[in-house]
Amino acid sequence: MNVQILSKKLITPSSPTPSHLRNYKVSWLSMFQSPLLYLPNIFYYPSSTAGDKIERSKQLQKSLSEALTIFYPFAGRYIDNSLVIDCNDEGAEYVETQVSGFLSQLLEGGELETELRNRLAPIPHRPADGPIVLVQFNMFECGAVAIGVCIKHRAADASSVFAFINAWATAARLGVDKVRTPSFQLASFFPPRDIPTFTPNFGEKKVEIQKRFVFNTAAISKLKAVASANINGSRQPTRVEVVTAIMWKALTMVARAKHGRLRPSLLVHSFNLRGKTAMPVPDNSCGNFTNPALARFTADDDENKVELHHFVDRVHDGIRKRVTDSAKISSDDDLFSSVVNTKTEMIEAFHRSDADFYMFNSWCRMPVYEVDFGWGNPGWFSAVVVPGHNMFHFMDTKDGDGIEAWVSLEEDDMLLFQENPDIKAFTGQE
Repeated sequence: MNVQILSKKLITPSSPTPSHLRNYKVSWLSMFQSPLLYLPNIFYYPSSTAGDKIERSKQLQKSLSEALTIFYPFAGRYIDNSLVIDCNDEGAEYVETQVSGFLSQLLEGGELETELRNRLAPIPHRPADGPIVLVQFNMFECGAVAIGVCIKHRAADASSVFAFINAWATAARLGVDKVRTPSFQLASFFPPRDIPTFTPNFGEKKVEIQKRFVFNTAAISKLKAVASANINGSRQPTRVEVVTAIMWKALTMVARAKHGRLRPSLLVHSFNLRGKTAMPVPDNSCGNFTNPALARFTADDDENKVELHHFVDRVHDGIRKRVTDSAKISSDDDLFSSVVNTKTEMIEAFHRSDADFYMFNSWCRMPVYEVDFGWGNPGWFSAVVVPGHNMFHFMDTKDGDGIEAWVSLEEDDMLLFQENPDIKAFTGQE
């Protein structure tokens, strides 16, 4: 399947950014993100909904121009040495491609299609001062289209990324006057400051394998039932809790098989701070506003606590602690202390040779299947997840009730993980 670039251009805002908004300072929360890192996503629209592809592309370009006027920093360029986005209206990169073959071939290709699929998103290798938004409009022979969107992580977290993409879709479908205006006030709450450097030492580079494991609605209902039967009280675990727990349990068994004993581990889970602190930060704030939850398996103390409900409790308690701690945050210094302490714990655990470190990131409940540019909702959505050491990325299945888990592990670990009886049973591989 060949992806041929037909055109490349810059889409500038439909109206110039006012001079008083020209310099947009990033918050210190954004300073923890590399200025080179992008968050890439792909939205797939089958041929029955795509319509005339050339007209669709023109519609996308016009509405992107309008959306960039509202999300004005996204049309600028980041200046690393001054920690600002120069809102100079240089614009977003927009590429049109022709793809040989049919979208159905790609979606039905199993694990082998990953490399092909990733070519449908813009290649996110740009200098620090490169475009903040990259778009790739892919046209298939069958009439289907796929839209790849990459946004610099220093400018936006996942919540902000999907707020922008849905605003763009709303502008295309209903008109820009229907778009909810975002808030760009995070830097006023959390102005740039000196931050400690956290540089993980990855040691010897090893081959990382990435696979997708799908937990459908029935599997999650069964996991919840098994866990609930052994949890004290009437609490019903969430689907993210039970899927995280069953995977953590499997990973613990993988570690025992490799090392001949149980090993301690730290699990890190993404946590959106919007609406969770005691500060009057608008819920529609655009930028980075997260602080992960932490959960621990201590091995020695937990030797006899390796059933599903034990891991569910650990995940739940870690998330609940982050909720409780966040509700006490009433100042910039409070949050800075919390974030630095969290990152210190993470980096210390990452560098331990006698323990394991697992990084979970959940995009569940993100409005990815609501991205309707005027020709219907996407038939499928995928993130371009770059394989990383012990990384796990959750997304909704299209029905909204299941979870697609993208797993990146070293090759030997992946072989053991995918053969784990629980993983096989709950992802339909038995």
